[in-house]
Amino acid sequence: MRMWGDPGIPTDSFYQIRPECTDVPKTRFKIKAGKTLSARTWQSIFTLDGYLDITRTLRRIRRGGVHPSIRGEVWEFLLGCYDPKSTFEERENLRQRRSVQYAKWKEECRQMFPIIGSGKLITAPIITEDGQTIEDPLVLMQTNLNNVKGNGISETTPTTPTETLDMAKEQIGPVTMDKREIQWKLTLHQIGLDVVRTDRTLVFYEKQENLAKLWDVLAVYAWIDKDVGYCQGMSDICSPMIIVLEDEADAFWCFERLMRKLRKNFRCTERSVGVETQLSNLAEVTQVIDPKLHQHLENLGGGNYLFAVRMLMVLFRREFSFGDSLYLWEMMWALEYDPDSSHLYEDPDSAIENSHVSKRKGKSIRQCGKFERANLRNGVTNSEAGLPIYVFLVASVLKDRSSKLMQHAHGLDDVVKILNDITGSLDAKKACSGAMKAHKKYLRKAKKA
Repeated sequence: MRMWGDPGIPTDSFYQIRPECTDVPKTRFKIKAGKTLSARTWQSIFTLDGYLDITRTLRRIRRGGVHPSIRGEVWEFLLGCYDPKSTFEERENLRQRRSVQYAKWKEECRQMFPIIGSGKLITAPIITEDGQTIEDPLVLMQTNLNNVKGNGISETTPTTPTETLDMAKEQIGPVTMDKREIQWKLTLHQIGLDVVRTDRTLVFYEKQENLAKLWDVLAVYAWIDKDVGYCQGMSDICSPMIIVLEDEADAFWCFERLMRKLRKNFRCTERSVGVETQLSNLAEVTQVIDPKLHQHLENLGGGNYLFAVRMLMVLFRREFSFGDSLYLWEMMWALEYDPDSSHLYEDPDSAIENSHVSKRKGKSIRQCGKFERANLRNGVTNSEAGLPIYVFLVASVLKDRSSKLMQHAHGLDDVVKILNDITGSLDAKKACSGAMKAHKKYLRKAKKA
């Protein structure tokens, strides 16, 4: 009988793929006893009061990732939802406060548009840009959860149910809306369109309730984040949270924490797009670690590195299998972990606006991830001042393909094609090792400059 740690068990076996979806990347990561952080080891890392040995946790994750059965719990610490120096009781109190805050925000959204929290979602515009109601919004709902085709896939079709339209019209009728509410309602259908396209190869999203949960979390986030709102790509970032965390409020707060790392990429103004900063950072890193490749890309007209936007925006969700992408994420988070990212007594109501609160003093370098420790040793005092690890990850992927890009890329179309071909061929652990090597080389050369 095979145990869970048997090397033959791939992580994707925990995330069921729809049988007709055969053209998806295959997993390379396999759960290994003694390396992968298991439920038993995870429980043993806590003291009787609930303090977590974060150093031991990070070391184990770097060796073999996290077992899917505890992934959500571990992510809450990696993303800074909880302070490892907190007790079980303190964390539960904070969790309850956050749950209450999320419920308040969700109710605020429901009052403006009652489809929120109804188990349904919309995929067509509900208002015009000047705030006028569109009388017949298209609502996506599952017509019959018991309607199953011969291949075992339940049918989900766009419909216009009378009761749902009545609910919508009751709230979005002749009322005065400010600019913020208009902008929010304009994004709701785009969120819906993206939700029904996100991770559709997974059996998980055959259930209407799971689609609706993803839509609700994104809709609430779009309302409370006044600067960013919602942008395409955020559904790819949020979807794993919905899958690995059963409670919707917990999923929301994990997503909110991850967005603190990424929201600058999604912020757009009339003059610039947020991700341009990371593209510029990527160009700078590549120029340092592989100047010949950088010059070649410049000669092809790709010096702005726009071909790497997708990798930066959704953190390699398209290049890896679903399970491997989660493994990649937790490896990156473990490497760049900074204990100052955890603010145990932070008021949940201050989320987003105060996402850069003052740091605690005197943190132990031993409690930091390997990537963050390298920053500290080289005078980068916190992760805000340094470049994120995913920039080095993209740079290392480019460097690994340097020979092919130099020989076969004669235009930007060739660059895109070569990078598209890496889908399914990357190894998450090796990719992180490559990122660390690129980071080390970058810091060494930057120090000499």
